[in-house]
Amino acid sequence: MHEELENFERNHVLDLVEPPPNYRPIGTKWVFKNKRKAEEEVYVRQPPGFESARFPDRVYKLRKVLYGLKQAPRAWYARLKSFLLKSGFVMGSVDNTMFLLSRGGDTLIVQIYVDDIIFGGSSHALVSSFAEQMSREFEMSLMGELQFFLGLQIKQGLEGTFIRQAKYTRDILKKFDMGDSKPMTTPMSTNTALDADEDGEAVDQKEFRGMIGSLLYLTAARPDIQFAVCLCARYQASPRTSYRQAMKRIFRGFSDADHVGCRIDRKSTSGTCQLLGTSLVTWSSRKQASVALFTTEAKYVAAASCCSQLLWMKATLSDFGLRLQVEGVDNALIKGEIESQWTSLIALLLC
Repeated sequence: MHEELENFERNHVLDLVEPPPNYRPIGTKWVFKNKRKAEEEVYVRQPPGFESARFPDRVYKLRKVLYGLKQAPRAWYARLKSFLLKSGFVMGSVDNTMFLLSRGGDTLIVQIYVDDIIFGGSSHALVSSFAEQMSREFEMSLMGELQFFLGLQIKQGLEGTFIRQAKYTRDILKKFDMGDSKPMTTPMSTNTALDADEDGEAVDQKEFRGMIGSLLYLTAARPDIQFAVCLCARYQASPRTSYRQAMKRIFRGFSDADHVGCRIDRKSTSGTCQLLGTSLVTWSSRKQASVALFTTEAKYVAAASCCSQLLWMKATLSDFGLRLQVEGVDNALIKGEIESQWTSLIALLLC
């Protein structure tokens, strides 16, 4: 606690002042629940046991937002954004947490996630200069080359950058006591068709939701399980034994759409994936908002969802100076043997 208060004093976060008239200071326990705007004056009582010997009756006036307040992330982002823009960075047109700096033909990219920062560039000198600049401006720890971030293991080499979640996978298998389970060839059986199953035996809801949450995070690097996980996630309100068995198979173990695949509301599921060159970069599996009367309609909805993601990618890549040419998006239906004037080909061009 002493170190924390000294840190606040060193960074000019708090000022010890006389309590203002007609203004009731909040207790330290309430600082973390304060809902006022960051622009308002906030006064806090001194923590019990850590009162100033000279001024025990004074209160703290906040000059900066504390990390416990709900305004803290926004205040930190505003502070960092202001610094980066003054340093010559340009904010991304789509992603406001991404900043780019071009200098002498080289590019530096900075990505912000709450209070973590990832940065890299085409020039080692530019990267080192930015690291030194940040260290002078903020109290920060430089972790070196990116190898682990938010549960993702990153390996960088001449052949490319690879992302995996091997450690996280082992951890959740151990957590749910499935480390010694036999592997399966597919995350879901082709004969599995989950429905309401109101007569099925109920299972522990907390455990089921924990399994769902763990697997949803795993889909960040495992697109092959996304459809199965999202399908099971629809039944978190009243999990049954059949759903839990389907979940266990996922633990053991391309753009398209299924037509009326959900037996409860007869809605279809859109599955999309986007590649940059030969690398799969984004993917999704999502239930459609409306009921499709024909397979063609379900395919159009899936293709439209895919195009929305592609437009976002196109705008983001333009910030890097990459201008994409006209691309065709062919629905997976043309891979089959179905031939008709309605379903033979869906070609959507992005200009």
